[in-house]
Amino acid sequence: MKVEQVSLAYGDKQILRDVNFEIRDIVRTGVQQGQVVSLIGRSGIGKTQLFKILSGLNQPTSGKVKLGNGNLIKAGDMGVVFQNYYLFEWRTIYQSLEMSAKKNPALKESQIKNEINKYADDFQLTEHLSKYPQQLSGGQRQRVSIIQQLLKGSSFILFDEPFSGLDIIVLEKVVNLIHQVSLSDELKTLIIVSHDIETSLSLSDTVFILANEEGKSGATIKKEIDLCAEGIAWNPDIKHLAAFKEIVAEIKGSI
Repeated sequence: MKVEQVSLAYGDKQILRDVNFEIRDIVRTGVQQGQVVSLIGRSGIGKTQLFKILSGLNQPTSGKVKLGNGNLIKAGDMGVVFQNYYLFEWRTIYQSLEMSAKKNPALKESQIKNEINKYADDFQLTEHLSKYPQQLSGGQRQRVSIIQQLLKGSSFILFDEPFSGLDIIVLEKVVNLIHQVSLSDELKTLIIVSHDIETSLSLSDTVFILANEEGKSGATIKKEIDLCAEGIAWNPDIKHLAAFKEIVAEIKGSI
């Protein structure tokens, strides 16, 4: 994905200014893991607006978001997991997942049931497939939202503030879940939009910092941090590393 000179303004109010970054494929020999990218910024900086532009749900005032094939992004190109986990309340979980699977051109009709059962088993939802969303917990709804996007076959999955308002036990479960999703397919790219620096950083191989620049209106990408180059990406003990703590302090100072 390539973001080129993206700006967003509402009247005289500049929200985003000249946002540029590129998400490239990272392939590790012998490891099947998709890329995990974080867009980090403080609350109110414009992350939600950028999230909607990346998902194709909103158009920028100027600039472009292009996929690797050169096509401009449009609604439906991205898998989107919203913070509130929107689900069809009048459909059972199985019916919702089936509807998503039918949108995947790579899945044959005869494969759909097996794919649904496989993901339901992976994400501990098998016994809930006949239930309706209102019968599920928040964590279960989140898992259903993620499976929907996996079944659709989206190469990119965007997460809107997936760590917001969670207690430490639930937070750990969500972190493990996102890590599990990243391991599901080497060609999947996960984009986490969040103000939670430590948690986002611990999961990512690349981080982009969205912040204001002194004397200029509108937020932009101030810095890209390549955790692979730093030698700390994918380390299960990353939060205990001195380099990790230094990067966290650097980010806090820049936003």
